[in-house]
Amino acid sequence: MDKASKIYVAGHTGLLGSALLKLLKLEGYLKIVTRNHAELDLTRQEMVEAFFKTEQPEYVFLCAGLTGGIIANKTYPATFLHANIAIQDNVFEASLKYNVRNLVFYGSSCAYPKNCSQPIKEEYLLTGEIEQTSEAYAIAKIAGIIACRSSNRQYKANRFIALIPNTMYGPNDNFDTNSSHVIPALIRKFHEAKVKKENNVILWGSGNPRREFIYSEDVADASVFAMKNAERLQNTHYNIGTGIDCTIKELAKIIAEIVGFEGKIEWDITKPDGASRKLLDSSGFLNLGWKPSTALIEGLRHTYKYFMNQY
Repeated sequence: MDKASKIYVAGHTGLLGSALLKLLKLEGYLKIVTRNHAELDLTRQEMVEAFFKTEQPEYVFLCAGLTGGIIANKTYPATFLHANIAIQDNVFEASLKYNVRNLVFYGSSCAYPKNCSQPIKEEYLLTGEIEQTSEAYAIAKIAGIIACRSSNRQYKANRFIALIPNTMYGPNDNFDTNSSHVIPALIRKFHEAKVKKENNVILWGSGNPRREFIYSEDVADASVFAMKNAERLQNTHYNIGTGIDCTIKELAKIIAEIVGFEGKIEWDITKPDGASRKLLDSSGFLNLGWKPSTALIEGLRHTYKYFMNQY
């Protein structure tokens, strides 16, 4: 992938896609192709086919997809399953047909078994029951990971690269309290409580589960690194993480301090926690020479600054 290569960033307005777009432009790539949802609905095969036939991208970053937190996953499982499988299948087929050189696909840590050993190694995929609250989304992501591996095997070329970043956060995240992941949800909840001068905030679950978080710009950097080093990669998926986790209670305390909320934090233990821990073993990818550069507190400050500017 050189500066004159034609690169398609699918989902360029989202959390990861916008970080990738920013990085590619900073690094001087000249031919970046994007389309918003109104211009190109990736769930519609005929639209994807026409786009690839016309644009002929050489490299694809498939950041597009339907994501959400526990509430959204529990409420709309069929929608999550259909949308993500349709997007993946359409883009993979068009990429094969129109000779895309390399494509980066993004899985999710929720694809791993809910009770597997920690930190989670790549080989733990499909070795146990997955977390029920994210079952439909996880199945779609597993299908995408297997599709990458199967296509590479059948067509005898490692063209499709599957990366599994742990929970991402950063600018352009979804801050809707009903459909967002934990970090943007907490940022908004604490900010609104501060503005309304509320004395307490009630959060879901016990706060005891441990999670690993990675800044979106670090995942974008890992993605470009993977594309540049495609010939060194094996026909498997790679975990992308920081190697550091924290409890949700610890996370909430940090965000409350950044936002400036000084009230009490209470926990509603009648609500689900999800998996008890999700820490990835990213040694396989780190050993290739890449490493993350953004500490959690630094990334959270950047994310809150973005939230303040936008909302």
